[in-house]
Amino acid sequence: MKTLTIFRVIAFLEGLSYILLLFVGVPLKYMNGDVTLVKMLGMPHGFLFMAYIAFVIVLRFDHKWFKKHFILIALASIIPFGTFIVEYKLRKIS
Repeated sequence: MKTLTIFRVIAFLEGLSYILLLFVGVPLKYMNGDVTLVKMLGMPHGFLFMAYIAFVIVLRFDHKWFKKHFILIALASIIPFGTFIVEYKLRKIS
């Protein structure tokens, strides 16, 4: 598998885990006082976030598109739905 393909998968999974954590886990935590889902989703999201940032840094040296948009791609990981936009744009150019 190419590095860019792996990054696209990680970007999609990181975005999905962030959305689930933000819009399902956190509301359940504060409405029901149940932290179980936040704990279950928090650890995988943390690993996916670190993998996303690591791949952004690695790909910055290999691809011109990443050099040009490095800051925006990195910031996309903290904006809800941001990684989905990055993954979509990468799908269009690759």
